[in-house]
Amino acid sequence: MVSREDEIRLNELENQVDNGGGGTWEYLCLLRKLKLRRSDKVLTHGLSLLNDPKKRSALAAEEWTLYEQVAVAAMDCQNFGVAKDCLNVLQNKFPESKRVGRLEAMLLEAKGSWAEAEKAYSSLLEDNPLDQAVHKRRVAMAKSQGNISGAIEWLNKYLDIFMADHDAWRELAEIYVSQQMYKQAAFCYEELILAQPTIPLYHLAYADVLYTLGGLENFQAAKKYYASTIDLTGGKNVRALYGICLCTYAIGQLSKGRNKEDKDGSELQSLAATALEKDYKYRAAGKLSILTSTLRGLKL
Repeated sequence: MVSREDEIRLNELENQVDNGGGGTWEYLCLLRKLKLRRSDKVLTHGLSLLNDPKKRSALAAEEWTLYEQVAVAAMDCQNFGVAKDCLNVLQNKFPESKRVGRLEAMLLEAKGSWAEAEKAYSSLLEDNPLDQAVHKRRVAMAKSQGNISGAIEWLNKYLDIFMADHDAWRELAEIYVSQQMYKQAAFCYEELILAQPTIPLYHLAYADVLYTLGGLENFQAAKKYYASTIDLTGGKNVRALYGICLCTYAIGQLSKGRNKEDKDGSELQSLAATALEKDYKYRAAGKLSILTSTLRGLKL
């Protein structure tokens, strides 16, 4: 996530560079640091440096980093001629580089030459089975082709090797949710919560999945994770507050007097409903009547 300070600095630099005020290299470095693409800007301003021999030589060893950055931007912009030119320069400088080989495979991918790109990635993995970037490219390529089952397969293979990659677990969970494979998504969120128990987003997403699965036990578990989300966010997560109310109602409908604790334990849902009304009064007073009507329908 980009901090507010970095965002302000980036926008300042971008305006400065766009208006010919200098700072091009600093701007491109900041984009790399923040892992932002802004490919059209990188292509325009990166080429302005590469096409000026004096500016290019002043970069020293960083010149090759710029060639790589511009090559990726050119692929994003479908400017395959520029991308190929950059890769030719890099290939001449680093003829045995696997990193350059990965860029060449990415160019095939960008052109839609899927079979050739897959062959190139497979070759790279034969040389280095632990190349995370190549594994991730295979996932991205499957998604680009709309091959969701393939993306799931590659992600699972990737996580068999790199089990501590939280971003990969989250991506897999989101793909499962998009395919309505909620039990599989729940497993992914369980892994994330075990690894990073203080991140409220994972508790909230897991609660949503449990609620969607339905059934008394899942509603009860979802209620607990909505409650932990509220706790981790200082009581300010509206979605989790709604979740408490919805789970309480669902549990009441299913238990029908069999679960005294859930039927009589009204304190949590009462607090959630009160917090929701307070939030709406402050931020969305015009919709307060709708909220009140909804809560009344849930018998809260």
